[in-house]
Amino acid sequence: MPTPSSAAPRIVLAFDFGRRRIGVACGDTVSRTAAPLAAVPAGAAGPRWEAVQALLREWQPALAVVGLPYNVDGSDSAMTSAAREFAAELGRRCGLQVVLVDERYSSREAAGRLKAARESGLRRRRVVKADVDAAAACIILERWFTEHTGDS
Repeated sequence: MPTPSSAAPRIVLAFDFGRRRIGVACGDTVSRTAAPLAAVPAGAAGPRWEAVQALLREWQPALAVVGLPYNVDGSDSAMTSAAREFAAELGRRCGLQVVLVDERYSSREAAGRLKAARESGLRRRRVVKADVDAAAACIILERWFTEHTGDS
């Protein structure tokens, strides 16, 4: 059976689950890079599934990656079960394979990257929470690439 890196190129979408916003990033198994797409609004009724499905139609991914928020010690956090439920519903609604990735510190790393880009002049507009969420989804996807696509 071929490994993901030796198989045909695949588009992958990553999701940074949150109760207010869900950051989304896209990448492919050839370049193994991720780019932020959007932050999908979420609320008491859950994510805006029509927005998630619009992104899935546009990008036609072969796989979805969802970040799992753990505590520092690796135990489940208050958000872990909600993220698992989102991942399960994403798989049900979209018929995609969904894999889970440890997302510890991804939002902190994303905020740091965006702040550095702003300070260096690479980023002109101010950083908003939706930007951090989409950048965190990039980090989640980069972690998946590192863990699951190996060296070519």
